[in-house]
Amino acid sequence: STISKDSLKTSLLQLQCHFTWTLLKEDVDLDNLEETIVDHIKFFREFNFTYYNLLSYICHLKDSNEKALRNLQKAEEIVQKHHPDEIARRSLVTWGNYAWIYYHMKRYEEAQTYVSKVENSCKKLSSTADGKMQLPEVYAEQGWALLSFGGKYFERAKNCFENALKGEPNNPDFNASYATALYRLEDFASRCGKDASPSIEALKRAVELNPEDTCVMALLALKLQDLKQVDEGERYIEEAMQKTPDLPYFLRYAAKFYRRKGELTKAMNILEKALALTPNSSFLHHQLGICYRIKAFIWKKKGNLQDQVERLIELAISHFKFVADQKPKFVAAHTALAEMYAIGKKYEEAEKIFQELLQRNNLTYHEKQELYFNYGNFQHCHMKSESKAIEYYIEGLKIKEDSFGRNKCSGAVQSLLRQKSERRSRDATYFGTLGLIHKLNDQKQKAIECYEKAIALDHNNEEYQNALRELRLPI
Repeated sequence: STISKDSLKTSLLQLQCHFTWTLLKEDVDLDNLEETIVDHIKFFREFNFTYYNLLSYICHLKDSNEKALRNLQKAEEIVQKHHPDEIARRSLVTWGNYAWIYYHMKRYEEAQTYVSKVENSCKKLSSTADGKMQLPEVYAEQGWALLSFGGKYFERAKNCFENALKGEPNNPDFNASYATALYRLEDFASRCGKDASPSIEALKRAVELNPEDTCVMALLALKLQDLKQVDEGERYIEEAMQKTPDLPYFLRYAAKFYRRKGELTKAMNILEKALALTPNSSFLHHQLGICYRIKAFIWKKKGNLQDQVERLIELAISHFKFVADQKPKFVAAHTALAEMYAIGKKYEEAEKIFQELLQRNNLTYHEKQELYFNYGNFQHCHMKSESKAIEYYIEGLKIKEDSFGRNKCSGAVQSLLRQKSERRSRDATYFGTLGLIHKLNDQKQKAIECYEKAIALDHNNEEYQNALRELRLPI
């Protein structure tokens, strides 16, 4: 019996599983994500089958379909063991992944078997005539997969968890997942300069429904800390610390809490403990790098011995380097590494990293703005080139989208111009540059005034005349 490949493909596209959720491999560092999930499997036993499903998809993306099938077998074993009376309900995603992987292996009969398995189960589980309903568990699993693939996917993840909650509003796991998605979305949005929905209520509800979920507790504590309710936040951290003293996913948030509170030594001790449990966690290395960087600045200010400060700089570099090597797409880690090289007077290494980042064409607008800001700082503080610094801050302003990085570029370039003009008399270039900044910030009237002053000092400058003409055009 030959199965028509086209009709099989049509059926496959109807399935709800990792292959139909548009999770693009160019948005993640696959090796790093694989390692993260393997770590999760070690520490969270009860959700394992969803992790194995995601792992099977990652193995497929890395061209090891045999390994992908083995992970799906593990997912099935866990469902049989922990949910023997809900096998179909819990296996829809697993079976969908099976069907897709067999299809890619050109084993069409087996693929068809799994497609039929899903379709028959949906008919049995469904209250609608066409069997086209989606279960809350499937929405939740989709949400977790989306969260794993990074910031671009957070909004979709939040919507998935909202859909799961429509089906089961009091499910503790769905509430925890929804709160986590909101928290990450807010964190991500603030870096892009946007306001996001407040997660505090969702986090409180999730902790009420499951007081044993210390990761959500820690996120609540960090949120309370953002809202200046530090003591209440710390109570949650201390309670969670009693419950799961050895859970690295909780410890990393606890460390962040103490670092932001200014208790560096405590934060670093917690991070070292977590690192002993998950030695390859880039999150932990990144946080430790930040701690060493802060400590280096504090000791430098105190006038500690030069070689002590240098040792701290070296340690910060080694941690940031670990992250940058593991996560080529994590721009902030590469920038942090470049900055530490610069502080350690290794200017060539720093320049090399900046140049590599400036050449990339897949950065988001807020990553670019941050990059221009950081490279401008490098030029100003380390290379002592004010003109280059101004040039790069302005590059950041030319990207119109609002963000934290854009505001920093705007502030930096204006203060640098002010300093420059206080040392020398204000010349045409000063007013011309300020005119451009006002123009890029949509401050039309201020821009016109600056360009008029620039032209008064440099009558024949065509650039200023054209800019002024453009600004005066009726819109």
